[in-house]
Amino acid sequence: MGLSQSSEEEWKRESRTDFWWGQMQEGFRNQSDFNWDQIKQLHQRFRLLSGDQPTIRPENFDNVLDLEFNPIRSRIVRAFFDNRNLGKGTSGLAEEISFEDFLTIIAYFKPLRSRHLSKDEAETYRREKMRFLFHLYDEDCDGLITLQEYRRVVEDLLSANPQVESAWVRSIANSIAHRALKEAARASDQPLEEGQQYQGITFEDFVKTWQGIDFEVKMQVSFLNLEAMALCQ
Repeated sequence: MGLSQSSEEEWKRESRTDFWWGQMQEGFRNQSDFNWDQIKQLHQRFRLLSGDQPTIRPENFDNVLDLEFNPIRSRIVRAFFDNRNLGKGTSGLAEEISFEDFLTIIAYFKPLRSRHLSKDEAETYRREKMRFLFHLYDEDCDGLITLQEYRRVVEDLLSANPQVESAWVRSIANSIAHRALKEAARASDQPLEEGQQYQGITFEDFVKTWQGIDFEVKMQVSFLNLEAMALCQ
């Protein structure tokens, strides 16, 4: 996805047009997570991905080599269009996203350590990142990660190895999912009555189970050849 020197110069000239320049300025004004140089680099990636269109649609991700063999490819793409992540509702998917929307999603991958934050601000950002992760599991947007939803994520991850038998994948995924829900149930502030089953992991229980874990390492997923982590340092 790199640019030759001539094409890069052409891009810079075109970026001075009213539309593209205005789009970058709007992104910079509304996204305090990035400096101006990062905005310009991310905008360049956005235009390459969109084919110089003002918005990106899910099919624009089809030819992204970095995602081709990612076992949770569909979940990563979906996350870009999830209205919950975009702050546009509690359910549903957007048909297309703007550059500003694109920045909103990329910002979830920016390391907390790269920000100058107070303790309270750092906790707020951490919870936002946790909610983004939570949404990757909670497919039906009901605010709960059920056993089935958790198991599907684990199955996706394990099935990346073609040499592993599907029966083994299902067995291991089921075991891991059951263990995760038991751990969340123990951490929950809502104790179960005798005979009552734990229906699913709430966001608050999800946060508790990740206490003390550097989950940002797990968010360093290479995709889009954006080098988002390096850009945001």
